[in-house]
Amino acid sequence: MRRGKRIKIDPLVSAKLNSISKGEIPIIIRFKNNNTSKISTMSSKLKYELPIVGAIACSMNLNDISSLSNDPDVEFISFDGKVFAQLDIVNESIKTNFPKEKNFTGEGVTVAVVDTGFSPHVDLIRPTNRILGFKDFVNNRNKPYDDNGHGTHIAGIIAGSGYSSNGKYTGIAPSANLLIVKALDSSGSGSTSDIVSAIQWVIETKDKYNTKILNLSLGTPANSSYTSCPLAQAVEEAVKSGLTVVCAAGNSGPSKGTILCPGNAPSGITVGAIDDNKTPEINDDFIANFSSRGPTKDGYKKPDVVAPGVDIMSLSNKNSSGYISLSGTSMATPVVTGACALLHQKHADLTPKKAKKMIVGCCSNIGFSQNEQGAGVIDLEKLFDKDYASKYDTISFNDPEKFDSQGVFGGFIDDNIIIILLIILLFLWDI
Repeated sequence: MRRGKRIKIDPLVSAKLNSISKGEIPIIIRFKNNNTSKISTMSSKLKYELPIVGAIACSMNLNDISSLSNDPDVEFISFDGKVFAQLDIVNESIKTNFPKEKNFTGEGVTVAVVDTGFSPHVDLIRPTNRILGFKDFVNNRNKPYDDNGHGTHIAGIIAGSGYSSNGKYTGIAPSANLLIVKALDSSGSGSTSDIVSAIQWVIETKDKYNTKILNLSLGTPANSSYTSCPLAQAVEEAVKSGLTVVCAAGNSGPSKGTILCPGNAPSGITVGAIDDNKTPEINDDFIANFSSRGPTKDGYKKPDVVAPGVDIMSLSNKNSSGYISLSGTSMATPVVTGACALLHQKHADLTPKKAKKMIVGCCSNIGFSQNEQGAGVIDLEKLFDKDYASKYDTISFNDPEKFDSQGVFGGFIDDNIIIILLIILLFLWDI
């Protein structure tokens, strides 16, 4: 009985149950068949209803949690832990000039940024204001603000116009629109349920704002399978709804198996960081020491791709026309998000699955293992080259998990093809 009960409980909650503490703890309870009615009498503080993952977030007494784990309607009980922000030359390194020469700047595409908020910077409101909306899950304010700076920096990497720097510090998709969602506080942290609720809101409003992409430059330790993690499941649901989701791998490297949640979600595009050595050439690039490595606890090879993430210059929240340099997979993630915005502008009917395969397929191998570099460094010249892009007209886009395992082969070699080739070779050997 004891072992069966623990199957429904993540390690952190299990540790709390085995402690001498008798107080309440914040948890997320996922239910089978979305049955959340019975919880109202057991919870002293219902925080969120989270229908996208069939769950609720609340605080609950440890004795009640222990009893609840025996309930056949309960799928899994997770600790509502903290999620943290993951802390010039970039444009040359990934060749952003190529799509811009073809007039692809992200115009008409909306990117949702779930982070610490947004401080109205000149580069996002001039020559036109491209902030379409602001939602605050921390203090419920209506006016945009950023009391940390992380979110403003991320927004600039995605869509900064370069107005204050005469074009020197321009974002990857300088005409893209932004939907700013504040779910991290002044210290750069927030609860898992805050982030899941924010993702839920982005899904609910995606048609209103024409949102195509979701940037998640944040993470929390992945203590269990992605199937048991509400945050990873929220990413999966966002992808199912039609959103291309880009996640930070995390800054817990260089050890193996350090990919954070939601970077462990198979359907998301997980981004690690490289140090570009302050040169546009990639032959001297290397994986940043802090960048998290795969595989995930479920055995998926992550990250999917890498991008520049060391000493990235972008917008400051302290000065409406100033800039600041930051490092982290948080900074590499919006580089890829911006590239996705350019893709969505070019292909109006682009699905998240196809976007991921095209992003992974355009990468350049820089010689590291797949669990360090994924498919390699994204290359926008390849991505927007007519001949290269035409290759995608002849392949299927129905199997994202199988594609995740392809890495440096660019997605064009399928496991079934390899098996068939081996059988043919064995047959020829016998002859």
